Amino acid sequence: MINKNKNQGLNEQDCSYLTFNVVDWIDVFIRPTYKQIIVDALNFCVETKKFTIYAWVLMTNHMHLLARAQDGSGLAMIEKEFKRYTTTKILEAIDIEPDLRRSWMLQRFENSSLTLKKIEKFQLWQTCTNPSYIDFKQVYKLQERVLYIHENPIRDGIVDSPEHYTYSSAIDYTGKPGLVKVHVINFESLRMSLLKNGSA
Repeated sequence: MINKNKNQGLNEQDCSYLTFNVVDWIDVFIRPTYKQIIVDALNFCVETKKFTIYAWVLMTNHMHLLARAQDGSGLAMIEKEFKRYTTTKILEAIDIEPDLRRSWMLQRFENSSLTLKKIEKFQLWQTCTNPSYIDFKQVYKLQERVLYIHENPIRDGIVDSPEHYTYSSAIDYTGKPGLVKVHVINFESLRMSLLKNGSA
């Protein structure tokens, strides 16, 4: 629940850090077609679900998000719809993509669904996103989390600089538009606002 006090404007921007993992850590997102499905779904959530994304990165088998729903209680519903929609679209894409791993991936998705006793035949995402709440007053923690998200491709040896990785919001934080509509956090302005309001 979002706290209500004299600094309500800041609290309205508090957010959550979430991780979406593919079952069995399968490297699904190595093809542009599958990646684009995630990009389109994120933009759809931003445009229609009152969903704000502050930072994101899509790796081969997981995705990190720093985001919030305008109605804090709506975050779980957005996550559920996002997983359902992207699972359907990715399965459709797997059917038409010339992917040599098609049968192997589908079998793994099916096994995961059976293990979890799901109604759906295929389970693409792990069920838990391990959300953790971050108060915007915790500027250092917030900035640390954004850096962690953007440095994922560096840790995997994909790029030397975060902004060189296409499927993240690192480029947005350099002043250029990325693939997903992101609300860039101005950390200096945030610090000044907190100081002005006596919260730092």
